[in-house]
Amino acid sequence: MNIVRYRTRESAEPRIGLHDDGHVAEVGGVGSLAELWASPLADLRARLTGGPLGDRVPLSEVDLLAPVDGTTEVWAAGVTYETSREARVEESERAATIYELVYDAERPELFFKSVPWRVVGPGGSLAVRADSAVDVPEPELALVVNRFGETVGYTVCNDMSSRSIEGENPLYLPQAKIYFGGCGLGPWITPVWEIEDPYDLTIEMTIGRNGEREWSGETSTSRLHRRLDDLVAYLMRGDVHPDGVVLSTGTCLVPEAPFTLADGDTVEIGISGVGVLRNTVVRGMPPGVNPADGHVAEGRQA
Repeated sequence: MNIVRYRTRESAEPRIGLHDDGHVAEVGGVGSLAELWASPLADLRARLTGGPLGDRVPLSEVDLLAPVDGTTEVWAAGVTYETSREARVEESERAATIYELVYDAERPELFFKSVPWRVVGPGGSLAVRADSAVDVPEPELALVVNRFGETVGYTVCNDMSSRSIEGENPLYLPQAKIYFGGCGLGPWITPVWEIEDPYDLTIEMTIGRNGEREWSGETSTSRLHRRLDDLVAYLMRGDVHPDGVVLSTGTCLVPEAPFTLADGDTVEIGISGVGVLRNTVVRGMPPGVNPADGHVAEGRQA
């Protein structure tokens, strides 16, 4: 079972539903995901497993949207895998020590990544900054956390990053990480009770270019250097998230330099038991962005 945010071909109004066995059924009386994250985990499970559902329709007849809404923020953790530490040291020679220190520190690196209206869903166009020379996708397991600090589900995150901007100076990290089309989430949320062991999930990423495989890699969450509950605990310290929060947990798959994404590339990220997120890449503002009103058109299911 997966929690989906979607729309039908007849209406542009987002709906919340459950996906199972290739079909989607609307959850009765729920207007947003943020509404669900206002409930304790036990109440949420009872509501989703025993509450009323609408008619089942084939998944192919709906458009999946990014599984985040309301004022639910997206945050991310950095340098949580050994490979990530090595990559950051390599690209930031002048500040290599800070990445080595945070890898071994008790306090993790946590940073703000996105608001819902910047997030790209399945089938949508992710962006690389026009003023960046080297850009990479970062495939990550993301935790969905309710307002009480309980992890209620998992989704796939593509934490798009400018290696050249962050590598020039670590203080440029917000510019390297936070921009229109710089965060992908989807295709849905897998409830926490559906995953037996989050430390034993396979993460795969394939980058395509001109119809050919340009890069691919595979790893496992077993290589995480941090405890997931510790990351959540630090995120909740001294802060509140009334609509819940999404926390991406860092990457272990880093394309080797001098690789960089190109306009028209495809990125496919799969996490066992969670799902597969597919997107295309554009340079500059993604399609559907209107800088005057700050709106990003939500992607359609590929």
